[in-house]
Amino acid sequence: MSTIAIATFGMLLLIAAASSNAADAPRALSFVHDIQPILTKAGCNAGVCHAKAITGQRGFRLSVLGFEPEEDYEAIVKQGKGRRVFPPAPEESLLLTKGAATVPHTGGKKLEPGSEDYQTLVRWISQGMPYAAANEPKLNEIVVEPARTTLKVKSTQQLKVTARYSDGSSRDVTRLALYEANDRAMAEASELGLVKTLDIPGNVAVMVRFGGKVSVCSVSVPLGAPVESVPPVKNFIDQHVFANLKQIGVPPSPICDDSTFLRRISLDIGGRLPTAEETKAFLASKAADKRDLAIEALLSSPDYADYFANKWTSLLKNTRADAADITSNFAFHAWMRDSLLANTKYDQIVRQILASTGTIVSNPPVAWYKRVKEPTAQLEDVAQLFLGVRMQCAQCHHHPFERWTQAEYYHLAAFFSQIGRKPTAIAGEDLIFHKRGIAKTEHRKTRVMLKPAGLGEPELDIPPDEDPRLALVDWMSKKDNPFFAKSLVNRYWKHFFKRGLVEPEDDLRDTNPPTNPDLFDALAKHFTESGYDLKSLVRAIVQSHTYQLSSTPNAHNAVDRQAFSHFYPKRMAAEVLLDSIDMVTGAKTDFADLPPGTRAISLPDNSYNRASPFLKVFGRPEGASVCECERVSSASLAQSLHLMNAADVKAKLAASGGRAETLAKAELPEPKRIRELYLAAYSREPEADEVRIAENHLLKPRADAVGKPLDSQRAKRNGYEDLLWALLNTKEFLYNH
Repeated sequence: MSTIAIATFGMLLLIAAASSNAADAPRALSFVHDIQPILTKAGCNAGVCHAKAITGQRGFRLSVLGFEPEEDYEAIVKQGKGRRVFPPAPEESLLLTKGAATVPHTGGKKLEPGSEDYQTLVRWISQGMPYAAANEPKLNEIVVEPARTTLKVKSTQQLKVTARYSDGSSRDVTRLALYEANDRAMAEASELGLVKTLDIPGNVAVMVRFGGKVSVCSVSVPLGAPVESVPPVKNFIDQHVFANLKQIGVPPSPICDDSTFLRRISLDIGGRLPTAEETKAFLASKAADKRDLAIEALLSSPDYADYFANKWTSLLKNTRADAADITSNFAFHAWMRDSLLANTKYDQIVRQILASTGTIVSNPPVAWYKRVKEPTAQLEDVAQLFLGVRMQCAQCHHHPFERWTQAEYYHLAAFFSQIGRKPTAIAGEDLIFHKRGIAKTEHRKTRVMLKPAGLGEPELDIPPDEDPRLALVDWMSKKDNPFFAKSLVNRYWKHFFKRGLVEPEDDLRDTNPPTNPDLFDALAKHFTESGYDLKSLVRAIVQSHTYQLSSTPNAHNAVDRQAFSHFYPKRMAAEVLLDSIDMVTGAKTDFADLPPGTRAISLPDNSYNRASPFLKVFGRPEGASVCECERVSSASLAQSLHLMNAADVKAKLAASGGRAETLAKAELPEPKRIRELYLAAYSREPEADEVRIAENHLLKPRADAVGKPLDSQRAKRNGYEDLLWALLNTKEFLYNH
């Protein structure tokens, strides 16, 4: 071999060796891209651990879910005199010995010595704890694969998560991502992204988080039963619901009978039971459109306005802190009721509340500002109630499950920055007015002054003499606003169907998708195109055959909890139940400062809860928050005992001139009297066995407390009191079904 050839060959060997060494050299690690995800995965920066507000844990504080990496780097590397990391012997660093629980650690063992995460931390410390490499790319998004999939019940699917960066590079972060199913009764996700479906069919979403970014895998879980027939399609709601039922293989129940339908809509629209006379007339009618006519009658009645005013004034915090609030409470409630009775468009109701000025006496919607005084509270309530967006987290840090940042939180708060208050001659009442000036709010962290901006929208330059709240409502009520209409239709859907298309009903976000996206979009479109007509929305919902399905499940759909294959029974609200007991027993509940005969659903504020043990036990909300969850709808032992033994219920059963006494004196055959009782309580005719059992009970001899036989009239009255008591304690009475 020539000298030149030997020299060339040697050079090639040197180049190859250098290349090999470069390939084998450990990659320079980054705190943001490599270390922070490990801490997040281990739960170190969770709110219950070192991200606990103010103090952290034992003097070591991290930002919630690692949204402030610079602060976390400072806390780990520099605070505590740098004692948490020890480059000369990385394995002896407190960060590792605590995490691996080789020294006592309150949080327990979070790292396995020798594991990949453990070794990554060792390498990072040995490299001198770099924060970031020069020109380090930013994380743009994470992509989950598959994004949509169909899984049978009790089957599995492994997810793959890829992080994509600003320089075009990507990285598999499946092992480091966090996973959470939005309905844990339907599916569960392991720490490594293995999704397992359970035994409930429908649609479920698995949220994936990594590095402050979120993505979603939507999973359809078909039951696969044959759907051979469905009820006729009445409107667009049925089209989307029945199409989904066919897709997931869940056959719907048949349409309910007339008795059930009349009772259902009377409770859901008017907040009351139908009278016996209404029931008889409805059952006797042969009109083909009698259901639509019954709906229209209820929508036109004061009962509709009373019932929904009760709902809205509670959500809008129409609460009474002291006696001086009575004027504002009554005025605001009356205004809301009148607005609903007149079918004022929803966007106009919201505008009149949010942009209200003046005094409560002259402009009752001002009462909202009496209870919600701070701009931060105002924006949080408005976002949750009218947009279905929970912004509370974003006041201090990036929203953990959404794209909203602290900056967007304060942009929204700026809409309320120019509200002025002046005391009036009435104690506790302020004059609300718009202060001239530039609307802006200081960012809590950066101290930068931010102008108003809708969520995901650019800043607005609002002239000093214009009320920024008007600009807020203008943005909210635009037809292309992605939140306003959807928030309302989801809230109303839950009112009529027990659960929303999105649950919770006021938590609309990309990581919590609706169970039927096409239906959700169609409802919002219908509501928007109607000009935000609330009655039109209610009409569309209750006219649908989906709403009119029987609550009795068939052989296949009993497991369904979200596809609306049958009507989901729901317990009457506290106020509705009290009114229903009054109606069936023929008794009346009296309330202070209100005319005799005022129904519980017409109460203007929360103060009546304190005077009514019944309303308190059955969960009437206090109006302390804008969350529907404040209303208690679940059953409890206290409720059962109250219905069975409480003095106020017993008094209603035995009320002078009440139904028991009236039936005992009625000149009617016993079966007809029993029929009247069943029509009043259940809105249906009694079965033959029910009549026989009731008659036998009424014929039993009765005695007083000392054993003396009662005369026939008194015995008969006691018998009807017993029957009333028995009916009131049945699920058929307590539930809207």
